[in-house]
Amino acid sequence: MKRTLLAAIILSGFSFSAMSQTRVEVGSVVNAEENFNKLVERKGIKDGFLAVADVEGIVFRPNAVKITEFYNSIDKQPGKLSWQPKFARISANGDLGFTAGPYVYQNGKNEEDKVYGDYVSVWRLDTDGKFKLLIDLGIQHPEPERDAVIDFKEPDLTKQKTASKDPFAGKNILTATDKTFNHSLSLSTLAAYKEFLSAEARYYFPGFEPITGTDKILKFLDNEGISISAETVNVGRSTSNDLAYTYGTARIKKGNIVNNYNYVRIWEIDANFRWNMLLEVFSTVEN
Repeated sequence: MKRTLLAAIILSGFSFSAMSQTRVEVGSVVNAEENFNKLVERKGIKDGFLAVADVEGIVFRPNAVKITEFYNSIDKQPGKLSWQPKFARISANGDLGFTAGPYVYQNGKNEEDKVYGDYVSVWRLDTDGKFKLLIDLGIQHPEPERDAVIDFKEPDLTKQKTASKDPFAGKNILTATDKTFNHSLSLSTLAAYKEFLSAEARYYFPGFEPITGTDKILKFLDNEGISISAETVNVGRSTSNDLAYTYGTARIKKGNIVNNYNYVRIWEIDANFRWNMLLEVFSTVEN
């Protein structure tokens, strides 16, 4: 299997050690997200996003565009936006993390004006040691019937790896993993997900509340009759090589309906040092 080969390449390209004794806590990226929410409440959506944007940070409006480019091109984004992080992870050395959770957007005075959904944000430390927003996107779905369960987990330091002598090796492996998954999707959607999903995986698809766990995700895909073709656009990872992201474009068919999407995936290293997909989210590209 190509998957086994990729794991072998990872093992041959890296040596393993505890690189840092500094304690890293997932609460640091959760705090960054919560402070961002407070900033948007105080300054508004536009100024809030501009204040936390990474120099390479992107949003999907509807396709990938730099956060600074998009928000500097508009006068103001109306309405009120609030959200809560419920799912979060951080890399072993603390330079990359993500949070996800429910949001509410309201552009009006009535309850009927509220829009519900879930967001996914990827954060990266800048040279001053501050988290900056690298990727942000979300899905819309009906009002949730129950509160989301909090799932914040500290990094597993045993999965931390020293960097390869080849600075591009880690990125090349991650790119190959994402492309291998995309190729597998073209052969069999269910088989691809079964092979690459983490046991704790989350799946975010427009119109539906987030789905948690391999079995539930596979059941959803089977029931919806979804087939996917996708192409990798870009990848990135923590320098401890235990947490990563990829994003790209996708074309999804449900029955006779075909639509275009952008995707973002979060990857984590497992005990065998293989990349497993921890989260996938699709955002619709309007035709």
